[in-house]
Amino acid sequence: MKTRSILLNERPKGLPTESTFKFTDEELPELQDGQVLLKALYMSVDPYMRGRMSDAKSYVPPYKLHEPIAGGVVAEVTQSKNTQLPQGTVVMGNLPWQTYSISDGKGLMKIDPKIAPLSYHLGILGMPGLTAYCGLLFICDPKPGETVVVSGAAGAVGTVVGQIAKIKGCRVVGIAGSDEKVNFLKQELGFDEGINYKSTDNILRALATACPDGVDVYFDNVGGEISDAVYTLLNNFARIAVCGQISLYNATSQPMGPRVEPVLLKTKSLMKGFIVSDYADRFGEAAAGLAGWLQEGKLQYEETIVEGFDQLPQAFLGLFSGDNIGKQLVKVADFSGS
Repeated sequence: MKTRSILLNERPKGLPTESTFKFTDEELPELQDGQVLLKALYMSVDPYMRGRMSDAKSYVPPYKLHEPIAGGVVAEVTQSKNTQLPQGTVVMGNLPWQTYSISDGKGLMKIDPKIAPLSYHLGILGMPGLTAYCGLLFICDPKPGETVVVSGAAGAVGTVVGQIAKIKGCRVVGIAGSDEKVNFLKQELGFDEGINYKSTDNILRALATACPDGVDVYFDNVGGEISDAVYTLLNNFARIAVCGQISLYNATSQPMGPRVEPVLLKTKSLMKGFIVSDYADRFGEAAAGLAGWLQEGKLQYEETIVEGFDQLPQAFLGLFSGDNIGKQLVKVADFSGS
């Protein structure tokens, strides 16, 4: 069996480019006892992958040079020598960027194709949905009537955060990068206000207008100047969940902004950075909550799906120019059982 792979060709300085990636084709070995052959169906591209392309210390090990990049993948077992994973089983796991790969089954989670579209398990029912649920509810604990601001609001996590905040009775303001996205947040997802940060001359003034009663909860996906502006509007006992800093991931020097400590002290606010795996013991609760709201029609979910394995690098790079609305995915192949 031949597989096509995408390797990390070089460690990027600043924004990754096409030369960051290298395509290869190779033969896979024969399956050994306990192994399965996996056909990739959907692959996830996520901002955190940029951090793993660097060899700087982080919460996850860096990708190795000249080896396949890896990320969230939904795959189908096409050959099996593992009694727990027979042919035709659909699984999700952290897998290499390969059209076909071999696994011993460790770290794979079975998926029921009848519960929801397979792609949802990389989005609303996967890491992004769990991140939104755990970060907003377990850290920020929003109360009815409070004002919740979400940056990166039209992304995979932000769209879910805003909707959950609305379910909890909050006023929700989303910050995104185009009028199309702002209209989507307000008209389709029920956000109360939206701000296009790219066309706004004064982000602080726009935020103050959108949040006349200040900010009680800030779900931070982007960092940088947008977050600096939000901090000036924090109410007493505000809560900030630091989920991502996408505006800084490609920085080649250490940026300096206003120091946030005096604001946190004066307002007695809580700021907490988190990784979704911190709440692994509560994933069951979170998944049940998300699935229930989906079934009740209280949550809408948006995906941007690109077709073709070779489009993975461009889909990944598109995250940093804001090409996607909702979860960015690449469809690699059709499920043979569909």
